[in-house]
Amino acid sequence: MNNIEFRELLKYRTKSLALRVIRLYQALPRTTESQIIGKQLLRSATSVAANYRAACRARSNPEFYAKISIVIEEADECLFWMEILYESGIIKKELIIDLYAETEEILKIMVTSRKNSQKPERKQ
Repeated sequence: MNNIEFRELLKYRTKSLALRVIRLYQALPRTTESQIIGKQLLRSATSVAANYRAACRARSNPEFYAKISIVIEEADECLFWMEILYESGIIKKELIIDLYAETEEILKIMVTSRKNSQKPERKQ
């Protein structure tokens, strides 16, 4: 898989994450606490997708690094809100385990991508 294909796959995966979180939010109980926590998760998941897309359009390595850093922060925040949802008993862990695993995997990929973007450019 080349870089362009990999980038497109990650765009798809981050957008899919956002869409899955939207569906999860729609299915949450209509209690105040679940809606507040759900909105936080919704904001962070959609931010992952939007900021990854922006990173792909970065005009420089520092701009890419900055956008990927936001993606990392927001993906980690998604994990936090998912943990709060199931640890508080709002939803069962089994209902969120696959979404949690996908978010963790995206986070790991983004961390690696950010590390690789710091490598010094080779002189030609």
